[in-house]
Amino acid sequence: MTVTYSSQVANARLGSFSRLLLCWRGSIYKLLYGEFLIFLLCYYIIRFIYRMALTEEQQVIFEKLTLYCDSYIQLIPISFVLGFYVTLVVTRWWNQYENLPWPDRLMNLVSSFVEGKDEQGRMLRRTLMRYVNLGNVLILRSVSAAVYKRFPSPQHLVKAGFMTPSEHKHLQKLSLPHNSFWMPWVWFANLSTKAWIGGRIRDPILLQSLLNEMNTLRTQCGQLYAYDWISIPLVYTQVVTVAVYSFFLACLIGRQFLNPAKAYPGHEMDLVVPLFTFLQFFFYAGWLKVAEQLINPFGEDDDDFETNWIVDRSLQVSLLAVDEMHQDLPPMERDMYWNEPEPHPPYTAASAQSRRPSFFGSTFNISLDKEDMEFQPDLEEQEGAHSGIIGRFLGLQSHDRQSPRTNSKTKLLCPKKEVLSHENQPKNLGGAGQNTSDQEDSKAWKGEDVFKSVALYARSGYHSAPQTPLSHTPMVFPPGQSAPSSLRRISGIDDPVKDQSLQPATPRSKKSFELLPENAGASMEHPEVTHMRRKTVEFNLMDMSEAPEHLREPHLGQSTSNIHTILKDHGDPYWDLEDRSVLYSNQGH
Repeated sequence: MTVTYSSQVANARLGSFSRLLLCWRGSIYKLLYGEFLIFLLCYYIIRFIYRMALTEEQQVIFEKLTLYCDSYIQLIPISFVLGFYVTLVVTRWWNQYENLPWPDRLMNLVSSFVEGKDEQGRMLRRTLMRYVNLGNVLILRSVSAAVYKRFPSPQHLVKAGFMTPSEHKHLQKLSLPHNSFWMPWVWFANLSTKAWIGGRIRDPILLQSLLNEMNTLRTQCGQLYAYDWISIPLVYTQVVTVAVYSFFLACLIGRQFLNPAKAYPGHEMDLVVPLFTFLQFFFYAGWLKVAEQLINPFGEDDDDFETNWIVDRSLQVSLLAVDEMHQDLPPMERDMYWNEPEPHPPYTAASAQSRRPSFFGSTFNISLDKEDMEFQPDLEEQEGAHSGIIGRFLGLQSHDRQSPRTNSKTKLLCPKKEVLSHENQPKNLGGAGQNTSDQEDSKAWKGEDVFKSVALYARSGYHSAPQTPLSHTPMVFPPGQSAPSSLRRISGIDDPVKDQSLQPATPRSKKSFELLPENAGASMEHPEVTHMRRKTVEFNLMDMSEAPEHLREPHLGQSTSNIHTILKDHGDPYWDLEDRSVLYSNQGH
């Protein structure tokens, strides 16, 4: 009963769909002509009464009613309600088709797994497939009117050959107040297990595959039963039907053409045929008819499923596959392309124009010049060329112009250097030369370049390095003694800084030391040779109970013991560890 027109629309050309409008079977004309004739008849009866039967006063009242219906008819959401309903119905219709029981996969497994060319093996395979077809017929006669009319009782199934008289008695003996379409599937499972025990099925894995496919088919039958039992909610169907019918009942009055002599807005002409109203009825009422036809595809409409044909085809194909075709194979021969690595099947004259070369991908059609296919050098090597205004415009900055970043590591250096610079300014201990060197050192200490140039274990704050003091007491060496070799051999320190010792900075102060190289005498005699920037690090030795120096206000008049150690290197990573203010107990206490 299904209307098939796929071949007529296989090629898109002029008038492909227009030719389908001339079809009658399964068309919208066949579904809608009755309602459309009733709508036309009612429309022209109302028009005749308005023109001929009503008085002048009655015509005025009717005209007011017409204008009222025409103004409020658009409040009915017919497109919204009807669109969602038809979408739901079409989705449900296609899901029911996908759950139709087709035994093709199961019959392939039965034909290949159940062995035996004798009568017992043949009977076993045919019985298994007969149980499959019996289960399909039982569920289809429960949901399809056409199949039920064909097999109205179990006796008709016995006469049709789907069930033996003994099997019918067995069903009657086990009858329950429920649908018995599931019983043949139980028989199939038990008989398959018996065939495995008897050696007809070699391996339990094959038995499991057979039962899994049987359960899939049984699930599809259960889905059909559920679709037939659980329909679309009745209230939804009623809402859609009332919306469509009430809309066109209002159109019968609201779309009437009024007397043009009275000059009503929109009624300047008196057209006998309301063309667009008829088209609107054709679209909306036809949409509703589509939903009515598809809501149950197991009926006898033109586009319903061919359930009786499915029953016939399933029985014929399944019995043929497990009986005559069991182990009946054609002899193996060499094909005509045996020695050809690239076989080319021939084309007929009608199909020669459809021959196409292989498709490699859309990018294979791109053509490039020879210069565009050459590899370019790494852009990171040319990074230094982008500088100045153009570099800043491009978002590139050199390291010397990059603003310093502050993180948890650089915070250990910057605040303490600022405190030391504030303390040295009022005291002016180092003179003008020392202030100049301090300013140069402060510029050198900006940013992370100096911090990153040293090894990880030599950085300030890295307390897992063996050279880092773990106590709060700084390491100060007395005059005449050298720093330990383990502290002098630090990765990242320049060679001129290595093997330096502490010497008194001034002859009148015994608590100020100068870090000098071992050839201090030669350097003292020739100061121009060892001329380098000097850095002063200050240690404040005060009472432990008082706050640290860099956390309180500096007092100019306060007397403290300051140790100035002059370093002949900029950015010494080891002495960076000591660049902090630490509390000491005075020696007099």
